[in-house]
Amino acid sequence: MTLLFQLLVNGLIVGALYGVVAMSFVLIYKASRIVNFAQGEFLLIGAWTCWWLLTSWQLPFWIGFPITLVFMLAFGVILQIVVLRPMIGEPIISVIMVTIGLSIVFQAAMKWMFGVFAKPFPPIFASPTMNLFGLEVQTVYVMSLLISILIMAGFGWFFKYSRTGLAMRATAFDQQVAQSLGISVRHMFAMSWAISAMVSAVAGVTVGVVNGVSSALSFFGIKVFPAVILGGLDSVIGAVVGGLIVGVLENMAHYLDSQWLNWGNMYEIAPFYVLIAILMIKPYGLFGTKDIERV
Repeated sequence: MTLLFQLLVNGLIVGALYGVVAMSFVLIYKASRIVNFAQGEFLLIGAWTCWWLLTSWQLPFWIGFPITLVFMLAFGVILQIVVLRPMIGEPIISVIMVTIGLSIVFQAAMKWMFGVFAKPFPPIFASPTMNLFGLEVQTVYVMSLLISILIMAGFGWFFKYSRTGLAMRATAFDQQVAQSLGISVRHMFAMSWAISAMVSAVAGVTVGVVNGVSSALSFFGIKVFPAVILGGLDSVIGAVVGGLIVGVLENMAHYLDSQWLNWGNMYEIAPFYVLIAILMIKPYGLFGTKDIERV
């Protein structure tokens, strides 16, 4: 039971991190109807940037981490303006293929700049673990949980009360109507990519502190994709719920596999099984908007 409770807590903490990355997917999709397959590379670039600042420039984490977030914010804006803005009006499949191409380019660039082997972060916390309800939990995971909750609350306030958030929701609902009301659709697109890149960097740094930074970090984006589809591709709440479900499912599958099944790969495939089962019942996800077409 102690192991089960430990895995449940870990699942909730990792699931919150999944939910943050899933919100980044949803943010871009809601603003531009584009699925960004380079999302995992945003995590990788953010993690490598923070690692470089902490190791090469010897900056303390509390300075290097905010600089990383500012860099990723600017990186997202520049990427949208230079690469993706010229694709406005093109078929969606063309834009998706561009994001896949960006994923390959970023992967190759990071391997060329930093190598292919995992590199550990310098020590950040005085104690790598802390006691939480009688369990030993990684300190960085507790930090990531608190940051994830703050980000989720920030997203909720941003979309419900801020003028920019309301403008972004209007743009996602109907671009032509939003433009007729004086909203700059281009600015909304750039802002969605900037926020997505910055939020992904938070997850990238967190995972990098625990497991080290390597090209394998980019697969985190693919692992989060079931959470996005599960919750609903256009639902921020669904992204959070889907992330928590996937995080708990992974750890519960690991418990069942280690105690009884001994199949060896349930940790990785269990979320996809549940994803298929739920989508057979609710094709638009748990909170996704149904697309009704009249013919």
